[in-house]
Amino acid sequence: MHLLLIGSGGREHAMAWKLAQAANVTRISVAPGNPGMAEEDKVHCIDIAPDDIPALAQFASDENVHLSIIGPEAPLVAGIVDEFESRGLRVFGPRKQAAQLEGSKAFAKDFMARHNIPTALHATFDNASEAITWVQEKGAPIVIKADGLAAGKGVVVAQSVDEASSAITSMFDGQFGAAGSQVVVEEFLPGEEASFIVVVSGRECLALATSQDHKARNNGDTGPNTGGMGAYSPAPVVTQTVHEHVMKDIVQPTIDALADDGMPFTGYLYVGLMIDPDGQAKVVEFNVRLGDPETQPLMMRMQSELLPLLDHAVDGTLSQATVDWLDGYSIGIVLAAGDYPASGSKGEPISGINAAQANGCKVFHAGTALIDGQLVTQGGRVLCATATGDTLQEAKDKADTGAACIQWTGVRYRTDIGHRAIKRLGS
Repeated sequence: MHLLLIGSGGREHAMAWKLAQAANVTRISVAPGNPGMAEEDKVHCIDIAPDDIPALAQFASDENVHLSIIGPEAPLVAGIVDEFESRGLRVFGPRKQAAQLEGSKAFAKDFMARHNIPTALHATFDNASEAITWVQEKGAPIVIKADGLAAGKGVVVAQSVDEASSAITSMFDGQFGAAGSQVVVEEFLPGEEASFIVVVSGRECLALATSQDHKARNNGDTGPNTGGMGAYSPAPVVTQTVHEHVMKDIVQPTIDALADDGMPFTGYLYVGLMIDPDGQAKVVEFNVRLGDPETQPLMMRMQSELLPLLDHAVDGTLSQATVDWLDGYSIGIVLAAGDYPASGSKGEPISGINAAQANGCKVFHAGTALIDGQLVTQGGRVLCATATGDTLQEAKDKADTGAACIQWTGVRYRTDIGHRAIKRLGS
């Protein structure tokens, strides 16, 4: 059985690694993939860009691909699923209209307001002066978001009105390109974040294990916002009571509303939550694909095969699907460029991956390249050292040891990933 996986990051490496474990999968073509994926059993990288939708669809057709799986958000927002389906190809992911839940924060906020999905008070602006006036009226802390896709970096949690005003001005001045042509400003929600990801097929859904990522670049959850510096699973802040509340009051109403609005959803729906001290959750953001770096620890914990779950979703038989999870915990620590998220790293030789893996880690590649046989950096987030353990502390110790083995000029990573959960659990 031949699969096509689209993407080149750590999320896609983890998915390819997991998909390859299925006995009936004979080949996984990844477009374009990365050097780490190329080393995995059954995985082959192909030189097609994720945004070259006609070429990807033609490849899937010519190669009789059983299922195409879309990793990153940009092709989904561009309508890759619509194109594949128009050619009669099996594909896992939401269509273009539903993908606006991630593609436009203004769309998502309007959708939630229309359907009474719990979220922060917000307003959308197309010029800086009105946005700044709203901030001055509301005060700080306050959250500023570029409306469009900004690779997870278009969010500023401003601690003062001046910081918020500066962020608004920068976005409208083109800091995130077209993504900042509109800006969403919303109230700051106190509490603890968690990532709640479900597989959706129309009005049916199946929740994956809970997880939590760390968006801030530096230890202590300080510094600039990033695409994610590490994640762990499960997230103890999501108790059984919170889980039931989120499914009943957020997830099911969301997928029902999508269907009612003529946008039936198939794919991964990522609900970024803020959970207050009373266990009440509100939506911080929607994504229409797996999270990165949440995918890495999730795939490490998934005991059952991934492909049958995706097949059931595409075939409309999700109620027949089950997922088994490894007891205990998993954690992933992102190794990034020194100046990330301001800039990435390119061409720096990487060493120590084999040593990290010998110490009980699985290292997933994100921003790497192979130049004349030497593995080098090629991005902002470069690698993710991932490990499992009976306790979160045990998993963290393995991942910390693995991360410390890996070197290149300018490497940086957080040493406190999972700190909130470890404090909560006492281990």
